[in-house]
Amino acid sequence: MRFTAIGAVALVLNVLSPAALDDAAPVASQDAVQGAPRLKTRWADAVTPESVHREYPRPQMAREHWLCLNGAWQFAEAQADDEPPVGRPLPQTILVPFPPESLLSGIARPVERAWYRRTFEVPKGLAWKDNRVLLNFEAVDWEAVVFVNGRKVGEHRGGYDPFTFDITEALLPGGPQELIVGVHDPSDAGDQPRGKQVRRPEGIWYTPTTGIWGTVWLEPVPAMHITGLRIRTDAGQGVVCVTATAAGTDDDSWVHIVVTVPGRTVGHMRGKPNEELRIRVENARRWSPESPYLYSLRASVGRGAMPHDAVESYFGMREVAIGPDEQGVTRILLNGKPYFQMGPLDQGFWPDGLYTAPSDEALRYDVEMTKKLGFNMTRKHVKVEPRRWYYWADKLGLLVWQDMPSGNNTTPESRRQFEHELTRMIETHRNSPAIIMWVVFNEGWGQHDTERLTARVKQLDPTRLVSNASGWTDKNCGDVLDYHAYPAPVAPQPSATRAAVVGEFGGLGLAVAGHRWRDEHWGYQGVGDGDELTMQYELLLRQIHEQKERPGISAAVYTQLADVELECNGLLTYDRAVVKGDAERIAAANRGDFSRAARLEPVVAAADAGEAATWAYTLEAPAGADWLGPGFDDAGWKRGPAGFGTRGTPGARIGTEWSSAEIWLRREFELPAEAAANGAALRLWIHHDEDAEVYINGAPAAKLTGYATAYRVLPIAAEALSRLKPGRNVLAIHCRQTTGGQYIDAGLVRISLPPAP
Repeated sequence: MRFTAIGAVALVLNVLSPAALDDAAPVASQDAVQGAPRLKTRWADAVTPESVHREYPRPQMAREHWLCLNGAWQFAEAQADDEPPVGRPLPQTILVPFPPESLLSGIARPVERAWYRRTFEVPKGLAWKDNRVLLNFEAVDWEAVVFVNGRKVGEHRGGYDPFTFDITEALLPGGPQELIVGVHDPSDAGDQPRGKQVRRPEGIWYTPTTGIWGTVWLEPVPAMHITGLRIRTDAGQGVVCVTATAAGTDDDSWVHIVVTVPGRTVGHMRGKPNEELRIRVENARRWSPESPYLYSLRASVGRGAMPHDAVESYFGMREVAIGPDEQGVTRILLNGKPYFQMGPLDQGFWPDGLYTAPSDEALRYDVEMTKKLGFNMTRKHVKVEPRRWYYWADKLGLLVWQDMPSGNNTTPESRRQFEHELTRMIETHRNSPAIIMWVVFNEGWGQHDTERLTARVKQLDPTRLVSNASGWTDKNCGDVLDYHAYPAPVAPQPSATRAAVVGEFGGLGLAVAGHRWRDEHWGYQGVGDGDELTMQYELLLRQIHEQKERPGISAAVYTQLADVELECNGLLTYDRAVVKGDAERIAAANRGDFSRAARLEPVVAAADAGEAATWAYTLEAPAGADWLGPGFDDAGWKRGPAGFGTRGTPGARIGTEWSSAEIWLRREFELPAEAAANGAALRLWIHHDEDAEVYINGAPAAKLTGYATAYRVLPIAAEALSRLKPGRNVLAIHCRQTTGGQYIDAGLVRISLPPAP
């Protein structure tokens, strides 16, 4: 693969290190990128080339000596047949590791091919003297070719897995060393795994990430050095099993593993490289979200009495399995006991960094906020994070379902690449105690060879659960059966060998002014404000906890943790500045505690309350508007019990079959004086499929588009509320239907909240 730089206008960040580049481009303000401000998180203003992502990026195989290469690099777009720009300055500056499409990169525009260039000097310390030098990339999307001092040192394909090149032979004896990286990412024009990245973002599809989006760093190693660790635990036996792979070893080489807690050693063993060592841990403590206890581990390799290399790591002692509860229902077991999991869908996008969080503090915040909202699990959705994110999940105690990023997978070559990247994802992250399940496919995207790939994942990692497909296209293999439904959850039935989970539900949409990606936005089910979002959330979670008991689901995933671009289904805004609902009530609902939840008392009962009220209805459009209010003579209309629609429509309680394109309904009801006097507490209780217009005493109460799959609470327009009176009132509805299922029913409920503790 060849690349060469082409000219472009320089757009860079607000601070550049003079020493970072030999030919830095001019400086421009962040907010001047593309001529207009864009949404930023609170961490963005603290980002500088000198401070950007300076934490060691590989916490489970850490070395003392390393050199971070994040910061200001030269940058230029490229063509497919370009030669590498050896010895030639590039016209722009980019802040690595932010992708060029992001605000924080300083480029902020789509790029398919590009060159990165910078210089560095190998430190002169003793640790670097006479040792090998490794160049590490945490993530590059999707294809990378790397040159050091004009010499090609390697290439890599895969947007989510880290990779390493030994660049020792390409280094000059001293002075500045030139590093050039060429990148290519076709985004959705290609077949490679890409998750939700597209060139034309809209709806649930988001801005792509091209090129370097994870930390770049150097580290010195001796000729004999550790190349990898595989750590698994047998919690029942209190044993940790460690395999240390190493380079430069011979028959006389040894590996030594030491397990410690603060102040003392609790286990150790010496053995050979590439062989599994079983180390018994004294009084082993289990890892869980409630008690995320981590052991420290040190692995060293050497010969004779001399250690050559050592790395620091950690592990958590836990086990996950499928098994029956006391009633014989198949459940997900954590540490041998049924453990109900409630988590959000977490897509890992940031408004200022896209795939790259603005800082390590921001990564930690997402994990901390997930726990603060009462979740004990998260589903990392069609994206793989840098290893620092999993470190925070391990340390703070958050279970993780890890999706494989989706691809088109339409050709034999792309299917081989998908399997290669799937394998690399597991190999990279299988030491994390937080990860308890691998998800091979999502909703049929690129799905193929499901049974074989599910078995392949189980072979690679028998210590975790495997979901063959989250939503829609289950192939009766793996450890779980997973349904998706919006907004209300639909629960699958557990089998003798597989647990049942709700892999997606919810999607309550609320766009918060001043915290939107753009003015246009969408959600699966819109709500009016944070109070309504909280109440609707509590209603959904009541259903989840009912389904926990019957039919017996083991977990549920709410869509979603944070807004992403135009999608406003998050409990947090995209910039993480606003928690949209009442965090304490949301957390309580997640735990199954509804003592502080909104209470709904039927005032005008709908069909779901078991009372099939009679409505007057017609399938012919009424003449004039007087049908909406009191005094209209509907004697010529038909009569039928609620609700109205076709059987099989999700959430419907059919009393009267309705299958035509439109229906008009009227119902008189008696309103107690107390309820009329406290009209502000009244809400509409409605299930509609599809568009519906609701009137109270002739005044518009609500106008709804699209469809719902369950009854929902909605505010009543002020004019309609003002027309409610003690005694007789009229509720009128017009509903339209185009395709699929159809249903309409409504009533009124009174909202009350228990007193604050």
